[in-house]
Formats: sequence, C-alpha cells, structure tokens
Amino acid sequence: MKEIYLDNSATTALCDAAKDAMREAIECYGNPSSLHPMGQVSRTMVEEARREIAATLGVRGTLAPGQLIFTSCGSEADNLAVLGTAYAKERRRGGHIVTTDSEHPGVESAMQRLEKDGFTVIRIPTRGGVLDFDAYAAALEQNPFLVSIMAVNNETGAVYDVKRAFAMAKAKNPAIVTHTDAVQGYLKMRLAPAALDADLVTLSAHKIHAPKGVGALCVSQMALKRRDIVPTLLGGGQEGGFRSGTENVVGIAAFGAAARDGYENLGRDLAHLCQLRDYAQARLSTLPVKLHVPSGARAPHILNFALPDIKSETMVHELSGSGICISGGSACSTHSKRISRALLAFGVPEREVECSVRISFSRYNTVEDVDVLIAALENAFAHLVKIHR
Repeated sequence: MKEIYLDNSATTALCDAAKDAMREAIECYGNPSSLHPMGQVSRTMVEEARREIAATLGVRGTLAPGQLIFTSCGSEADNLAVLGTAYAKERRRGGHIVTTDSEHPGVESAMQRLEKDGFTVIRIPTRGGVLDFDAYAAALEQNPFLVSIMAVNNETGAVYDVKRAFAMAKAKNPAIVTHTDAVQGYLKMRLAPAALDADLVTLSAHKIHAPKGVGALCVSQMALKRRDIVPTLLGGGQEGGFRSGTENVVGIAAFGAAARDGYENLGRDLAHLCQLRDYAQARLSTLPVKLHVPSGARAPHILNFALPDIKSETMVHELSGSGICISGGSACSTHSKRISRALLAFGVPEREVECSVRISFSRYNTVEDVDVLIAALENAFAHLVKIHR
C-alpha cells in the first residue's frame, strides 16, 4: 500500500540536499565550541549553514553575533523572541504586548506566562483569516513594547498582513519590537525581514525538508544594537550568548542545505503547491464538506475543511487505514485535547471545529495523491457512522 502523505504542515520528508549534508556532518563529531581542528570543522559547518539561511532572508555579508540564533525548534525560537524581549528591560515589566487570537502555541503559551507575570496582552481578532486593523490601531494606542503576529496560520493557511501591521507599529513608535512566527511562511512565500519591518523572525527546519530538532531566530541589527532581547536558556553562552547549549551540528548543516535548496527552487515549488491546492479545492467542492477558505491572502500549501458530521479524529484514523496521512489540526496542540483556537478565531462554529481536518502539501505531492484522497473520502462518507446532531 502506497503511503499518501498530506500532513506537511506538521513535518516534511527530508530532501536529498539535507540527507547529503547530514551524512557529511555526522562524520565530524567535534564540539563546535572546541578550538582543536575537529571542533573547528564543526564550527565551519554551523557558520556556513547560518550564512545560507540568512541569505534566503535577504541578509548577506558578515553576520553580527546573535543575528541568526539556532535553537532546538520553532517553539523555542518563539519563546526566546517573546520572553526574551519582555524581560530584556526593566521598564517593560507589566507593559503591553499585542498579538493575535490565533497564534501558534509557541507564542500563545509564552503570552499566557507573561500575563501571569503582570504583563497585559492584547489579542487582535483574525476572523476569516484577516487581521482586524481597527482593533489593531486601537491596541497600538496602548503603547506596546512588542507586537507578535504570525506570517501564516498553521491551521487555516491564512496569510496575515504583517508588513502593514509592522509598518503601523514602527510609525507609531520606532522602538516597538516586531516579531513574526514565519514557520509556515518560510519558503512558502518570499520572506525578507527588512522588507517586513520585522525585528525578530522565527524559522523551523523540519517544515522545509530538513530534520526535526532545529529552529532559528533571525534578529535585526537594530534590535541587537538596542539590546532588545536577552537569552532565556542559560549556560555556556553559545550562539553569540543568546542561546546556550552545544549546537546540533548535524541538524544545523541539514537546515542550511535544505534552505539553500528550497530557495533555489522557490518559484517552481510555489507554482506546484498552488496548482495542488487549487486542484484539491476544486475536487473537494464536489463533496459534502465545508471549506474554510481565508477571506484574504492564503498560503499555497494548506487547506482546511469540515466533514459532514464526522469527527476529525475518526476520519484521520479511517484514512490512516488506507495509507493516507492528514491532520485533525495543529500537531503541536494534538496532545492537549483542546478545541482549535485558530479555527474558533477564524469564525468556525465549535461543533464544526470538531469535524475539521487539514491537508497540507509539499513539493513531493502529486495530483494523483489528491485523486486518491478524494476517492478515499467518498468511500469513508459512504460507511462511517455519523455523530448525533
């Protein structure tokens, strides 16, 4: 039975470039902080990956210490961005922060921690997958020190207008720190922090065909100059003093290789993903499902839809039996058993949220994969026991 993998927002298959980089790096076991030759070979691999990833973001030339910080994952990078900014300066204690009502748990959980510590968090509505700019403008009047808005929602595929939002923030106060969780947007759209007025940008390796266990936070030179962020993980002072802990050389080398490969093939990949998304949407529109299509801009690789009174968990297990992998929501919130905040914020009724699933594509998916999915859904609809109304 051929496996049809349609859960690429959760994680992606390794690309050949990443595999090759891992094979090379795994032979060099030196600690990148060591001064001997084996350690310096590892250090060279880490710094080359750092330059490769920075280049895909439009950041070229010599990087300042801390300009691109490697972490263990996107969630850690989000925590570093949010908590590291909040605790960087004493005058920020108890201050205001602006975010959205549909952020990834990596941001939202950090916001909840700050609320317990006396900070005020203002969450901007994102109904229909669009930022409420009236509410946002009102929030900026509260003089926040941090604005954190994701680039692409991981469950709905909605693309939030962070460029407009950050421009408004900087016009209000150039010292406001701007952060975007770009995990789902990186290499799914053209992304340049400078063009977005973004001081902090979160990335994750395993969403771009690199291995799990590596993330990054890109920091603007201005934020470094102003000392807008402090470390949240203390120890040996690696990563320019911003993230202690021995670097994951194998994962980082693969991250750099996958970033370079994805950037070089970005135009081709985006065209392919848009074709798959639009074809899948057309095929799904013939079935008794309700598509959750953002009102504004949308990512090329994500589709979310509600099933006809069939719980998402039931359908995920049903399709798994046919070798088809889809998601009932964000992989990072599956274990919490809580209803999707992102879909509720989108405007999906609670009962419909329980019946919603997500499919997400990569460069390795085909039109034939979509056809197999549609056939499997039709078969499932024919025999699954539906939940009571």
